[in-house]
Amino acid sequence: MDILGIGKAVLGAVDTVADKFFVDAKDKEAFKLKALELAQNGEFKAQEIQLSAILAEAKSADPWTSRARPSFLYVMYIMILFAIPMGILSAFRPEMAIQIANGMKAWLAAIPAELWTVFGFGYLGYVGAREYGKTKLIGK
Repeated sequence: MDILGIGKAVLGAVDTVADKFFVDAKDKEAFKLKALELAQNGEFKAQEIQLSAILAEAKSADPWTSRARPSFLYVMYIMILFAIPMGILSAFRPEMAIQIANGMKAWLAAIPAELWTVFGFGYLGYVGAREYGKTKLIGK
């Protein structure tokens, strides 16, 4: 049933969630039993199919696909490094530094929340798939 081994990971997560959110042992066991029942009924199959696309992308030989995460990190590094000249600018022209910061804030705020959500899920899914792939390779 478990082609990608994701079902075991999901059930492991269910155990962790049950341990953190349920104090009563009966409630914990009922939660785990319901999760196991859902897994056996194929309720987790849709997640396995979605994650298989992420895994396929992570294994892709396409150079554009493999550059996605490093490119994002480079953008973040550049944003952090821009703090240096902004700090110097704020020493000599504080009003200009404030205007630049407010302009960047307005520009980022103009991006719809739904796009940030999609980006977050996509990035976390990508990182999760890579971690899963690394675990499978190390586990062999």
